[in-house]
Amino acid sequence: MTLAERLITALTASAGPPALAGDDMPHAATSVAAAVLIAITDRAEPGVILTQRTETLRRHAGQVAFPGGRVDPEDTDAVAAALREAHEEIAMPPAAVMVIGTTDRFRTGTGYEIVPVVGVVPADLPLVPAEAEVAAVFEVPLAFLLDPANHRESAGEWQGRTRRFYEIPWPDRRIWGATAGIIVNLSRRLAWQ
Repeated sequence: MTLAERLITALTASAGPPALAGDDMPHAATSVAAAVLIAITDRAEPGVILTQRTETLRRHAGQVAFPGGRVDPEDTDAVAAALREAHEEIAMPPAAVMVIGTTDRFRTGTGYEIVPVVGVVPADLPLVPAEAEVAAVFEVPLAFLLDPANHRESAGEWQGRTRRFYEIPWPDRRIWGATAGIIVNLSRRLAWQ
């Protein structure tokens, strides 16, 4: 079974393992629709494209993230938003992405309802980070990200409250919070198949 076929099977399953619905922070009554692109590289050992956000951003400065953001009124759906954001943030051509589907939504304590969009992209696409938002673009092996042995439960203080979250260590990077939670969900869904 090819990578694309395995992903399609996992994402279209009517049932699956319990997914993390979001982080453990209290959620606002209303949420902001958002979408991220889980871009998996089409190579013998697939990887996932991630970004390091700039330190100058108001929110989530310096964090590791998937390309993505708010669903704008002109976006037809979450898939369109994820593709648009990936193009804006790292110059990924939307036509280069073979969209497989969406996976488990993830809600953040900061009020975002994130739809992760899974897509397969050609290996070694020339990606260019948007200076104002993205400090770096890098790739982590898919097998490493999906391995439950690399999913560490952590806790820290935030706004006077202990917050629990997942963390995935990667050399010189800290993958945590919503990004790690989305990866844990994808790992659980793929392992179930």
